[in-house]
Formats: sequence, structure tokens, C-alpha cells
Amino acid sequence: MLLVYTHKITPRLKYVFKHICTRVLGLKVDFTTKIEVFIAHDSIKMSYTKQQLGSEFFIKSTTLLFEQGLSDLEINVQTWEHTKCFFYNGDKSAIPFDIFAASFYMLSRYEEYLPQVKDEFGRCIATESLAFKEGFLHQPVVDIWAYKFKKALELQFPEFEFQSRSYTIQPIIDIPSPYNYRLKGVIRSLGGTLKDLLRFRFKGLYTRYIVLFGLKHDPYDTFKYIINKQKQTRSKFLVFFLTGSYSTFDKSITINKRKYVALIKHLADYCKIGLKASYFSVKDIDVLKKEKLKMEDVINTALRMSRFSFSKVNLPVSYRNLVQLEIYEDYTMGYSDHVGFRAGSCTPFLFYDLDYEVQTPLKICPYHMMDASLLKTTSLLDKKAVLKALIHQVKMVDGIFVPVFHNYTFSNEEKWKGFKDLFNIILKSTDAKTV
Repeated sequence: MLLVYTHKITPRLKYVFKHICTRVLGLKVDFTTKIEVFIAHDSIKMSYTKQQLGSEFFIKSTTLLFEQGLSDLEINVQTWEHTKCFFYNGDKSAIPFDIFAASFYMLSRYEEYLPQVKDEFGRCIATESLAFKEGFLHQPVVDIWAYKFKKALELQFPEFEFQSRSYTIQPIIDIPSPYNYRLKGVIRSLGGTLKDLLRFRFKGLYTRYIVLFGLKHDPYDTFKYIINKQKQTRSKFLVFFLTGSYSTFDKSITINKRKYVALIKHLADYCKIGLKASYFSVKDIDVLKKEKLKMEDVINTALRMSRFSFSKVNLPVSYRNLVQLEIYEDYTMGYSDHVGFRAGSCTPFLFYDLDYEVQTPLKICPYHMMDASLLKTTSLLDKKAVLKALIHQVKMVDGIFVPVFHNYTFSNEEKWKGFKDLFNIILKSTDAKTV
């Protein structure tokens, strides 16, 4: 067990040390403010404070973990070997940056509580983030810093044996609408027909009716492919279905249709099922609660996993609502239009509520790539290069790679050509020694 001496034990300090030491490095950690307890400890130990006590392993602390509330922080990002870091703490420290304060800043999404430019859906924009502006969005910096910390500890305590972890994947299949044409009802089908006519989309009109007449497979119905792929891999897919009402933003099928319910139950025989919470549930806990109860009626068990529609999160309200409704895993943390590490990590972490200064039981599982973000690259070769570089970053720290695909991604639509190959690269990445 690692014992940490510090001048003050705060919720922030306990939160981030337990993430880095326990969740990333598999190392138990405890804290003390008593020098005599620190001296008596006969295993690995370190001090995290302003002044070094003696010759012990020492990381000089900055003030962030001992503060409350939000302040206007001055962030000066510097190059540190092959990565970046901030909160420089001088030469006397065993590590030249306060990685614990920097990690807390990233994991708590401190910057997202502050005023910033958002897109038309009210989402945080990748290009406005510190990670993008300073050129480290492509790296899981929190995990990289943790491994640097481990390396420094190993030099100081060579006899201590650290636990190891291995690279894994957690594929997500998002289902905004299970079918493009089927089960939409007469009014929606007629509305779609009118749109096709007004926009001269005669091919789409033809496809719509041969699907509705049962002469052709619905292009979004790729569930046999998904199930077959699930059977071929040990990593359980997480499949998120909508149960919310039809709206401007969410255009799924009503959960009252038995065939839709049967589809969810069928997928649940092979994959893990979660709730794709609707656009309006992001702020409204009553809407979210109704959608949760509907999904629990379908899967006949307590709902544990969620993912907000449009990858929209309003901090801290959205996450507080999940905690209140006892949904303990969320997969919304990521950028829909950029690959990379929004929270700087490829290790799940607990939501820390900065307003209340408390760690919550909600596990945030950040995703690192959405299929649509790869549409920016033109050739399939370029897409593969981007994907493999991302996987390599996660493998370097033995993390969890979380990609988001949709059911329509596996269709035969031209713009999704080659995406099955990309999905296969991800599934095979757990077996390959190199990507």
C-alpha cells in the first residue's frame, strides 16, 4: 500500500489519488497528516505537500486539490518528453509537474463548468478544449502521467511489485433508429414519401416502398451482422436503444410497438443493453425517469448503463440526475466530431461534482472515437491510419478503447463503405501484438 503524507486531506485529493493509484496502477493508497505515522510506514510512501520533509519520495503540490469551487486558473501547458503537462512544480519534485492536480482538472472536466463557446446543440466543442488547443487531445494524458509516476516509484522502490493490466476494448453500438423505413407508421411514412418527392429522391422513394412491401431488407437492419460479430468476440458489445418520444431530434420507433420490444429482447440475449437517453432528457429528470422505467420494463432488470442522445452532457445536472435515478454507468463523455480523449483518459473514472465537492458513484466511461468523426478523412487507408494510431495510444497504457458505431454504419450506404473493415480492426486489436 502507498501511504501519502500531506498537510490536508481533501475530497479532491482522495478522489484523484485513488483514480491514478488504484484504478490505473492497481495500487492501494492511504493518506496521513501525521509525520510519525508516515515515518513508521514500512512500505512505499511519498509526500505530497509544499515542502519536502527529508529525503523521501516527494511531489510538490500546487493549490488546486486544496481549494473549493471554481477559480480562474492559469494553465501553462509545457512539453514533457513525448507528451504535454501543466502545473509545473520545479526541479526538487520527483516529477516536474503536479500530475495529480492536472489529472483532477482533466477528469473533473473543470473547464466545462466555465463559460465557453458551444455548438448549435449546446454541446462542448472539441476545438475549444484545452487538449485540442495545446495539441494533446490525441493522447490519454492522465494514463500516461500515471505510468510516469509508476516508473518514478519503481526507481525509488525497486523491490515493490506493481500489478499489471492489459489492453481491452468496449465496442458501443448506438441505435438512434433501428430501421430506416419499417415500423414508422402511416403518417411518418407518408411524410417521408412527400420529402422524397419534393427533393426528387426517386431512388429513396423506390427503396422505401419495396422495403415496406417486404421485398427488400431495411438498410438499417444490420442486427444479424452485429450478433454474428458478437459471437466472434469475447468483448461484450454495449447496445443503446431509445425509449423516448418522437421529437425533432430523436426519431426512433415508439417503444409501444411489440416488434421493437422483441428486437431489444433479442439483442439482449447476446449483448448488454443500455438506454440511449433522449435529447430532452439531458436537462429533465422526469423525462429521463420515464425512459429508464420503460427500458427496465423491456429488459426485466435494473438499468445500469446510459448514453445521452447527440453525445450531449450538461455538467453537472445530467450526471446528478443519473446518480439520483441510480444509473451507475454513462458512456456519453467524448466528442462526436473529433477522435481523441475528451477527459484525457482511457480508464473509466467516477464523476466528481465540483459544485458539491463530492465523489459520486457514477462511473464515467469515456469513448474515444465515433464513426462519424472518421468521415472527415477521405480514403479508407487514411481512416485506418487514424484508427490504428488511436488504438496504439490506448495500448501504450494498457487502457480500454471505446469506439461508438451505429447500426446504420454497417449498412451498404456509400458513405459507410469500409466501416465494417474498421470495426474488424478494433475487434482483432485485442489479439494482435501490434496494431
